[in-house]
Amino acid sequence: MRTACAFLNSDGGWLIIGIAPTSLKILGQEVTDNTQREIAQHITAIEPAVNVKVEYIDVPERPGNQVIAIYFEAFVWGHQPYTYDSRPYYKVESTTKLMPRDMFEERIRANKPQQYAWERQEADRVTISDLNEERVRGAVRLGVDRGRMMASAITEPFEKVLDKLQLLTNGVPNNAAAALFSTHIFSYTQFRMRMARFRGTDKNSFIDNQRAEGNFFDLLDAGMAFFFKHLSISGEIVGFVRKEYLEIPAEALREALINALCHRQYEKYNLTIGIAIYDDRIEIESPGMLPPQLTTESIRRPHISYPYNPIIADVLFKTTFLENWGSGAGRIMDACKVQNVEAPVWSAQGGFMIVTFKRETKEVASHTSDKHPRTSPQVPPKDDPSTT
Repeated sequence: MRTACAFLNSDGGWLIIGIAPTSLKILGQEVTDNTQREIAQHITAIEPAVNVKVEYIDVPERPGNQVIAIYFEAFVWGHQPYTYDSRPYYKVESTTKLMPRDMFEERIRANKPQQYAWERQEADRVTISDLNEERVRGAVRLGVDRGRMMASAITEPFEKVLDKLQLLTNGVPNNAAAALFSTHIFSYTQFRMRMARFRGTDKNSFIDNQRAEGNFFDLLDAGMAFFFKHLSISGEIVGFVRKEYLEIPAEALREALINALCHRQYEKYNLTIGIAIYDDRIEIESPGMLPPQLTTESIRRPHISYPYNPIIADVLFKTTFLENWGSGAGRIMDACKVQNVEAPVWSAQGGFMIVTFKRETKEVASHTSDKHPRTSPQVPPKDDPSTT
């Protein structure tokens, strides 16, 4: 029954009783009324209740014996995780394992987001006056200008705007509001970002080591400024205008950083976003994991959006900072292709999702910048409502 529970929490499968474990010879067993009662009793120990059909199949070579076969459906994301005897199990290849607490809690949150999702919980010691109204209004104007919000949102009372954006819980700011617009982060260690420019290709020595803290937009500003500080910039004169190009497209870096900030697991309060620049690569790391529907390979192909923080993602979509069609990875790769830069790779390591951009050597970069002009935009002024 632990295996049955693991099937229900994984990809489903057949549980067959009556097969020799080593030789796999079909032996069957004698099935009595007591056998059937025992099976039914153990199935009822699986929660939530599962409706399965138990099949009893005769074994011709062994008259009187039957194989017992039960099929269990695959887990559907968003459903409540299953337990047997109050403990959850899942499959790792052909092995039945006790489900890790993080995985179980993530499935509980997905099943009842209104009750358990971090972003919906009331913010700790954050009031409406602690939210940056100017920045909220500026973001709303962008949404109105691009047709994603009603024009009336510009003149509506501040509290009503917050309520329509689902940034209030029981009339007070929730964690999503704090993450996006709070001016006070004293209770949130996760509203910080590590940034380092390392010497060489490992972490043994660094040239620059910084920390930034603040809301989503503060961290986005700090991260993009760090990229422009440490990455090579080439330029050319087009007509009477000088155009400058970052060695890795700013559009790609900005999209990757937005995704890291938007989709991270904020409930992991002791973990932070990281930007690491090495001689040969750039890594953007975000606490969390891909949704079970995606892998580090399939994310590179067109896919449906599975936001981990749907309120934060919805606000960023309405204010034009994010798309909601799962196109982020595609747009990152497209920006790299336009600039003749190798597309990044996605990987999972130690509870973090990492996006890695490969850097060219100085010798290669000096040649390609002449042959293939690059078209990355510069960072807008910080007081621009669309700060990047």
